[in-house]
Parts: sequence; structure tokens; C-alpha cells
Amino acid sequence: MDKVIRIGTRDSQLALWQAHQVNDLLNAQGYKTELVPIKSEGDIDLVTPLYEIGVQGIFTKSLDLALLNNRIDIAVHSLKDVPTQLPAQIVQAAILKRGPVQDLLVYKNDVDFLSDEDYPANIATSSVRRRAQWLRRYPHHHIHNLRGNVNTRLQKLAAENWDGAIFAAAGLERINVRPTNSIDLNWMLPAPAQGAVVAVCREDDAFCLEACAPFNDDATALTTQIEREFLRTLMGGCTTPISAYAEIKNNTVHFNGELCNLDGTSFYSTSREAHIEHAIGVGKEAALEILAKGGDEVVAQIRGNAR
Repeated sequence: MDKVIRIGTRDSQLALWQAHQVNDLLNAQGYKTELVPIKSEGDIDLVTPLYEIGVQGIFTKSLDLALLNNRIDIAVHSLKDVPTQLPAQIVQAAILKRGPVQDLLVYKNDVDFLSDEDYPANIATSSVRRRAQWLRRYPHHHIHNLRGNVNTRLQKLAAENWDGAIFAAAGLERINVRPTNSIDLNWMLPAPAQGAVVAVCREDDAFCLEACAPFNDDATALTTQIEREFLRTLMGGCTTPISAYAEIKNNTVHFNGELCNLDGTSFYSTSREAHIEHAIGVGKEAALEILAKGGDEVVAQIRGNAR
């Protein structure tokens, strides 16, 4: 195993944490590795809201290009950032065991404002999914744009006159920066594949495909495939308020999916159960149901706003 596997990663603390997981798993099998940090467009422009950038693939494009140009051998991504259609010649090599999937609220002083229907709280997030779900529950609140890596967003929250900001629990917990002044938002349905990490490589790279295969987690691979199938069928990306979560209990997949409009005033939800042997296709079926119930009008409206 003299070949050194070059692992491409964004250079944020969280992205490096993810890359180190893959690095350690490969080292444990005896492979030699090196990390290659690469800046992404999403890391450079921290001002423009994600939904104005045309965000699909914004955090993965630079790594994919490095992969195709043979500057790296493996790219490590948060799976929720990866477009449902991978670029030609790039394939999924392994999905790691999933971490926490829920979102959380980091608050400034206390959470009493959540039960005050007259207080117009100021909440920060750059996610249109979180924005839509939050406004559906708290229509009298104001939402502010919040970009940057986890540490940058925590610093911005501390500096601004906001009541709180929404984060993915996995992002804060993995790098041990979750504040004590935070609560899990168990009512908020996560983004498809939230909490999952994926390693991709070139489809003709048999060496890396074989190296990554042992640490592919079958349960995470199945549930995230169903969630991303739901997303793909709704033609969604990071610019669409689409939520999905599948989990396996006693060999049965339990799936919940949701589509909102941008301000949360209109939404469609669905749920499904299927034995794991018959679970492929559940995400597509659920999405088609939502489209048939009127979700197609929401998708068309969101696409119109994006133009």
C-alpha cells in the first residue's frame, strides 16, 4: 500500500473534522493518506444569502473539480451539501455512520420569547428550510441571514442584537462548540441526509473504491438514499424548503417528508413505512404524493422566485 490517498476537504474546522474521520478509517486499514484543504465558493462569499447564489453544489464544486483534475483522490462532503445528481465520472465511495440529525436553537438570554406571541423575536439562519419551518411555527418573528462556518456564525450571533440562531446539532457537537444555551428543535424536520458524511472518488479509481468500501454504513446509506430520492423527485436543492428523515426500527423504514413555501404559510407533509427490503422507492412515492396534493404549485412558485 505505497500509494498515498489524497483526501480533499474544505478548510473549515467542521470540514476538517469530517475529513479526519475518513483519514483515520483509511489509516486503520493500513492505507497512507494526506489531507488537501481546498477553498469552496461557498466559503469565500459569506455575504450573499445562499438562496441568491444558486446554491446547488456550491460547497462541493471546487472539490469535485480537484477530483476530476486528479489533484485529489477522495473528496469528503456533508452529504446534505451534495447535489442529488453527482457529476459525471464521480461516484459515492462510502457513507459514514450518521451523526445527530436534529437542528438546534442557540439563544442569547433565555427562551421565554418562544411562548410570547406578541414579541417579534429576531432569529438568524441562512437555510430556507429552517426559515420556512420557523415562520410556520412563529409567523411573528423576523429572520436574518447568517452565513459562514460554524465558528463564524456563533461569533456573529454574539455580536448582533438577535435572540437566537438555528444550527445543525451535528455541526456544533462534532467540533465541541455547542453552547450550554441551546435547545434541540425536535419539532423541526431536518434536511435530507443531515448529519451524514460521504466520501466520493472517481468512478475508475478501483483502489479508492476498495479502500472506502469497508466503512460504508448500510443503514445510513439506505435512509439517506430514500431522503435524497424524495429531494430529487421534488427537484429540490438547498434553495428549496424540503425536509426529510428516514430511520430504521425493527427492519422497518419510517419516513417523514415535507415541502414548504418560502414563508412557511403553505406546506405539504407525508409519511411512509416499509420493510427495509422494499424501501427503495419510498422517497419517490412520497414526493409524487406531495406533488399531486398541490406541492407542484409550491415548487413552481419557488422556481419562479429563484429566476
